[in-house]
Amino acid sequence: MAAPKDVSAREAEVLTALAGDRSNAQIARRLQISVRTVESHISSLLRKYGVADRHELAALADSQPEGFSTPTGPGTTFVGREQDRADLTRALGSNRLVSLLGPGGVGKTRLALHTAAEVADNYPYGGAVVDLVPVRPGFVVAAVAEALQLTEQPPQTLTDAVLEKLRRGRTLLVLDNCEHLLDDVAGLVARILTEATETAVLVTSRERLGVAGERPVQLGPLPLGVEAEQLFRDRAALVAPELADDTKLAEKVCAELDGVPLAIELAAARAGSLGPDGLLAALDDRLRLLSGGRGPNERHNSLARVIGWSYNLLDEDERRLFRRLGVFVGGFDLAAAAGVTPASSKSELSDLLGRLTDKSLLHRSQLAGTSRWRMLETVRAYALDELSAEYDEVAALHVAWAEAIAEDLGERLEAGQEWQTEFDQVTPDLRAAVSGPKVAHGLVRRVAHLTFARKRFVEAREHYLTAAANAADAAERYDDLRDAADAAMVVAEGDEAYQLMMRAAGDGNQDAAAYAVTILNRYEMTRTAAVPADRGASLLAVGGDSVPVLVARAWAARFDIPAAERAVEAARQADATLELMSALDAYGTAVGAAGRFRDANAAAQERLALAATLPEHDPRAVAEIVDAFHAGSTAAIAAGELNEAVRLALLTDDPVHGHPYITAPRKVRAFALCGRLDEAVQAAELMWNGWRAAGCPPRAWMASAAATAALAHGLLGTGLDALWQHRALEIAQVNDATDDPGLAAPAAFVDARLAIHHHDTAVPTAAVAGLVERALAEFPEPWWVPYARAAGAELAVVAGLPDAAQYVESAVTENAWADAVLLRATGRLHGDQDALAEAAARFGRIGAAFEQAHTLRLLTG
Repeated sequence: MAAPKDVSAREAEVLTALAGDRSNAQIARRLQISVRTVESHISSLLRKYGVADRHELAALADSQPEGFSTPTGPGTTFVGREQDRADLTRALGSNRLVSLLGPGGVGKTRLALHTAAEVADNYPYGGAVVDLVPVRPGFVVAAVAEALQLTEQPPQTLTDAVLEKLRRGRTLLVLDNCEHLLDDVAGLVARILTEATETAVLVTSRERLGVAGERPVQLGPLPLGVEAEQLFRDRAALVAPELADDTKLAEKVCAELDGVPLAIELAAARAGSLGPDGLLAALDDRLRLLSGGRGPNERHNSLARVIGWSYNLLDEDERRLFRRLGVFVGGFDLAAAAGVTPASSKSELSDLLGRLTDKSLLHRSQLAGTSRWRMLETVRAYALDELSAEYDEVAALHVAWAEAIAEDLGERLEAGQEWQTEFDQVTPDLRAAVSGPKVAHGLVRRVAHLTFARKRFVEAREHYLTAAANAADAAERYDDLRDAADAAMVVAEGDEAYQLMMRAAGDGNQDAAAYAVTILNRYEMTRTAAVPADRGASLLAVGGDSVPVLVARAWAARFDIPAAERAVEAARQADATLELMSALDAYGTAVGAAGRFRDANAAAQERLALAATLPEHDPRAVAEIVDAFHAGSTAAIAAGELNEAVRLALLTDDPVHGHPYITAPRKVRAFALCGRLDEAVQAAELMWNGWRAAGCPPRAWMASAAATAALAHGLLGTGLDALWQHRALEIAQVNDATDDPGLAAPAAFVDARLAIHHHDTAVPTAAVAGLVERALAEFPEPWWVPYARAAGAELAVVAGLPDAAQYVESAVTENAWADAVLLRATGRLHGDQDALAEAAARFGRIGAAFEQAHTLRLLTG
């Protein structure tokens, strides 16, 4: 008889439990409910099925596939697993023995029961679910017989009785939790497959049976994301309804617990008593947190019990290796496993690793032809708990392995061989190895160097600082602090770099003092209170005439061209490439301040050529390479060489290429000026979002890029130019553009250029004269002055201001873009078609497509 549609999940459980004429008390104990509740459900079932008494209900229960009607357990929904359900259903459709395999807590039982219920109509002779957890060796057949409501009737054996019932027709037998009874289960299943040819068997286990015809289906944790988070929210809502929509908490908890369903459910059950903050804090001790649950299966009430169940099934060699592997944070290969088990041969280890994998305590993957294994974090927590007595010994072996792998990776890096893939795999363990209280200086240096070479600059800085704390003497400490400072410089942390070099200078190191002075004057300082009045000149008083000191003096002199030239010459004679690049930058800055932008651009080009010869994994070299790209773009724009600015913006050779906001500004500026407006606004969004995501650090040098983004939006007519002008102020941390030296000129230029653009289509406003005055004012920083001067002069011509001719004639620049604009302004002022034609040609030569098109429209009327 088909079940009525209104039978609840709990009523279906009671009906199933009635099989074998169990008493109400027995059913109550089985389902952990009260006897009165059982009586109520039975009365309801009698009414819904329309039968006379409980014996008829028991007969109905005997005809049902026991357990299929309650696949998800009482009171909870089945979440996700769509693909796994489909895979398991397909496997059952074409195989008579399917083994659902996976570690404890991943939901094998739930999925098996849910799928069995879904496919129950394919098995008209029903079947049974047999929970083998409480079954001891030698009693598997008895457990199956009990589930099938069979009793021994001599001389027929129980096995024969089971086989006889299963031979009746299409039947599905679910054998749940077989890992501790593999031999017994395998023997019975082999006979079923041979003698009951229409019966299918679905097994859940942590290890395969090894029976011919077995179709394994591997089940892992829930994928991090929608499914895992939905499970947490569903279960948490039962104890704390306000957490049903807390997606951030769900995301953090599920990630910490590797997506293991049982762990997620146990954590969710504690959410009501701990609250979000308490729950996240408790994750530091997973095994303590994930205990204390309640339910019919005591083994599932604590994650430690689930894992302990598997651990207790291991032999002593397997247990020993399992415990020791707990020291690996991010996974391991065979060589790594050998490193923490020196008494075992690799052949022994290979066999043991295979056995632990077969038992679902390890997960194996293949990377570049090499097998790697890892533990789920919850399993690893259990292994470490068991390792406690041996921890010091194994931790020392783990550090020794880390030293060997770091040295090997370093040698491969220097030799130009592939090293990145393996480094990424072992990074978590290298981090763990250098986080101890007494870490070897050499190991930390190697890890720092590898991390820096992998372009994880912020993390590398922290490793260098750890090395400095473990340095044997002042010389070692200087090297560590210098590399940490350069790692900070790569990501534009000038203040941090300066402070680090001042620490090193405190040991009496004159090179450190010289570099501190260079940083102080060369890079943007946000902590102005920390800048000495003499800008560090006193630190160089006893430094002699070494190249680093001469370079530092050139920077401290600030825009002194002869001092910069002396530093350049000294560095050339000493063949000191890094010092030469710094000296050339000082020279380029000095001549740029004097308006000699072509000389500044030539110095920047020489720096870029030198940068191409430097190693991209050394912090001191990379700090210069990164700055060479930045200064190269700045100088190219200052000289109006837009093709070069675009080339530098698109190059991927920059070690910080792809950084969310350090490299994007040069794209914004170059694209906006050359007329690639859509690309400019896209790069600006990346820059803005990256800067905001980083916490809006002080980066005033980015403000000019936001201003040129306003230019791009204004020329496109998006209506967002005012927004980006405001963003430029926010980045510069000022209320008015004139309050920031680096923003004053570019903001005045953008306002003037947009006024020209809008004047072509609208009546000029009374503010035009003010815009011209701003554009032609004196500016504290030189790099954008040509753009402001040229745009202001052209705006004066367009608006018909009386001094327009004087403005055009006096705005002499060393900037190809500005020169073309002034020529266009001359053409507009005098109606000179030849001047307009030549201006259009010049715009074309430097790649300023928008300005060229605008000029051609003027030429054709």
